Amino acid sequence: MDVHIFIPCFIDQLYPNVGFSMIKILEKVGCKVIYNPNQTCCGQPAFNAGFRGEAKSVCTKFLDDFKEANYIVSPSASCIGFIKNYMPELYNNTSQLNRVQRLKENAYELSDFLVNVLKVEDLGATFEHTITYHDSCAQLRECGLKEEPRKLLRNVRGLELREMNESETCCGFGGTFAVKFAPISTAMADQKVANASATEAEYLVSTDMSCLMNIDGCIGAKGSNLKVMHLADVLASGW
Repeated sequence: MDVHIFIPCFIDQLYPNVGFSMIKILEKVGCKVIYNPNQTCCGQPAFNAGFRGEAKSVCTKFLDDFKEANYIVSPSASCIGFIKNYMPELYNNTSQLNRVQRLKENAYELSDFLVNVLKVEDLGATFEHTITYHDSCAQLRECGLKEEPRKLLRNVRGLELREMNESETCCGFGGTFAVKFAPISTAMADQKVANASATEAEYLVSTDMSCLMNIDGCIGAKGSNLKVMHLADVLASGW
């Protein structure tokens, strides 16, 4: 199976290890991984900031970059959520709408692709640590995924999953929300760190590095020993 991967901007610039972990996982389950080096942004930041014209230009490039893809997989529910739920709005009543609908149907967050397309729940990973899990807004509400990451984590050898209170509550990131409403965002992240810390887990795991980046900033400010880790990095551990 040929799988085209989409590496989000912040993964590319700040957390490239997450992208490499995803490639390692996809190759292990028998996929031929294809990476188009011309890919850029999906258009979400511009769209969320209200710049729809600029967002559409970026989205059109995205459509061109992935025009040959039958499967597009990304380690970001946020980007996939945008593609599935909001990108089509930019092309209503246009000749491009069919292309966007096809793209929407072919785009998957990593855990969704593994569990629901490939029917794989055990990757043979080993991670001998205690973790707690954060359900990102995009993963839960835009992609409709809750059990998929947990099914994968339950099959990791040595891992103990400790559910925290309010795992489904927003961490306060929300892209530009964290910049425009910093005090509110900080308070939300503080509460997320408090709930995670109460489990006495060593790691906080999620499908979205953007959420984890925001939470990690709060962890650093509070001097907590809690560490953050992307789901892909956990699943790529121990083999």
